[in-house]
Amino acid sequence: MPTPAADAWRYLPEEILAHIFYYLPLKDREAAYHVCQHWAVAVSSSPVWAFTEISCDAEEGTLLSLHPFLPHIKHLKITFDQSKQATRRNVTRILALLAEQGHKLQALCIECRGENPYFYSGQDILQSIQGICQSENGIDLRYVDFRKMPFTLDDGLVRLMAFSSPKLHTLFINNRTLVCNVKPSTLVEVLQACPRLSTLGVYYASLSEEVFQEVVGASRSTFKCLDIFCERLDKYIPVIPEKLWAAVSEKYPQLQVKLEFDHTVPAWKIPRILKANIPVSTLQLNTYTYMVKQIEFVTSNYSRTLEVLVLRTTSSDDLNSSLIELAKRCVRLREIHCYCVVSPGVVEAFLLHCTGLKCYTLKTTKERSPWGATVVQ
Repeated sequence: MPTPAADAWRYLPEEILAHIFYYLPLKDREAAYHVCQHWAVAVSSSPVWAFTEISCDAEEGTLLSLHPFLPHIKHLKITFDQSKQATRRNVTRILALLAEQGHKLQALCIECRGENPYFYSGQDILQSIQGICQSENGIDLRYVDFRKMPFTLDDGLVRLMAFSSPKLHTLFINNRTLVCNVKPSTLVEVLQACPRLSTLGVYYASLSEEVFQEVVGASRSTFKCLDIFCERLDKYIPVIPEKLWAAVSEKYPQLQVKLEFDHTVPAWKIPRILKANIPVSTLQLNTYTYMVKQIEFVTSNYSRTLEVLVLRTTSSDDLNSSLIELAKRCVRLREIHCYCVVSPGVVEAFLLHCTGLKCYTLKTTKERSPWGATVVQ
């Protein structure tokens, strides 16, 4: 006989309930756990917690209720407001719980929001991460993303993560602190300790010829992505010979290089970093300087690989001409974001030639174009 709608949830198989609960935020999972024994069993199953995102702005009681489910989490993303002491304390408690008990953690991503308080360097968070790596329960991280965790990473912590997780395949430590404390020699050790590492996000200052030679090493089967953040570079500007870039590109034809130049990088230093044979797929020039020559260089050398271009520069007729030529030749572009006023002809050129364009930011003046400020997604 058909069951009333109100009772139907009691008879749903555990697998279906688990699939539904997987999409619920932490607070709602906790509420479902207290509905009945049938739901509690479903909420407690591993598939519900395999991919878990935690906002540490939640109440302390909710976070403490997470304790029995931590062993099921494989992919953990923690977001928190770093300006609030209570939320920072919640993060350290979660990481401490992970270190104390056996867990299956394979991926860890930590993202900070809000302003960084004065004299706060995130040492409590960094020490908690260190505790996980040193846990006697063992760790087997495959994916680490600290790009939005603005605390200075040092050689010791990066080396510890690599040595404790030899199966690591993705490591992002280019976290925008404008201070690079990771030496090239440490990156060499990381690459040696993690033979499966195929995606690496680093500061440009952490690179060296020895790092590239290790990447090209015969024991490494693949290398997919190199995400590089370039900042002030006052003390150390590594010069990577073009022959090493050529060797890396030849061994790994599918390699994608993502380059971001911070506004602190002087324009004259950019040509020392950009090389003709780098397979650049994403380029961000956030320099707010005259960029026409650089755009011409990009057009000439990266037309076969460039997919995303971000420019923060000054308007000029020369800029318009160089962007139109870029649009004609870099037809693989999926995104173009130019944060200055351009001519209507620039907009027309990108729409005409870059047929795979999915997202763009191109601004024109209302007097000169019916588009006005144009942002299409």
